[in-house]
Amino acid sequence: MRITETSVGLRTSHGVDCSLHARIRAGDPEAFREIFLSHAQMVYRHALRITGDWALAEDVVSLTFLEAWRLRGRLRDEGDSPRPWLMGIATNVLRNTVRARRRHERAMARLPARQTVPDFADELIGRIGDAEQLFAAQAGLARLRQCERDVFTLCVWSGLSYQEAAQALGVPTGTVRSRLARARARLRKLAQEELKNKQAEREKAEPGSGSGQVQGGRTEAARSSQERNR
Repeated sequence: MRITETSVGLRTSHGVDCSLHARIRAGDPEAFREIFLSHAQMVYRHALRITGDWALAEDVVSLTFLEAWRLRGRLRDEGDSPRPWLMGIATNVLRNTVRARRRHERAMARLPARQTVPDFADELIGRIGDAEQLFAAQAGLARLRQCERDVFTLCVWSGLSYQEAAQALGVPTGTVRSRLARARARLRKLAQEELKNKQAEREKAEPGSGSGQVQGGRTEAARSSQERNR
């Protein structure tokens, strides 16, 4: 029997079993199946929280694992999980995807406006408190600097440790800590501003209590109806 990297568990100088890392580098389909089953949902949730678009989040998952396959030779034997490496790839895919979507939206905005039927389902969903909070968080997140946004989404939304986020982004752990502290403070303030603005817009859109109402209430309305039926 021939002994290869994919048939035995290799160990680094730190004693970490890195057989999975070696199998990934070797292009073992089963190894990629393992990391897909273990981490696809995490990448999807990460992308959905940032984009707010289910279909786009699914595209990000596909692109992330395609890119991971292309870059499999760059996976190093650090830690006991490929999660930081994979989330680093997902972060770059998201940057490019969001940029492409913004370019598409700007191009569409330059086209002549068409008359569309309002989507009342979206309006109802928008009135749910959780949806409003998510919108406010996404809007506030978009106003953060890119480096702060990356650290926040990886550490808070996707649950990476400081060390894992540092590995994913290629920065020192101390940088992750300081960026995350700034991001938390700024995002809290920005999200509160967004919620206040949405509340003000909703109150402004609601009809006034006195406008358009029939004077005299139900009695007048009933009387008018009886007169029409005579």
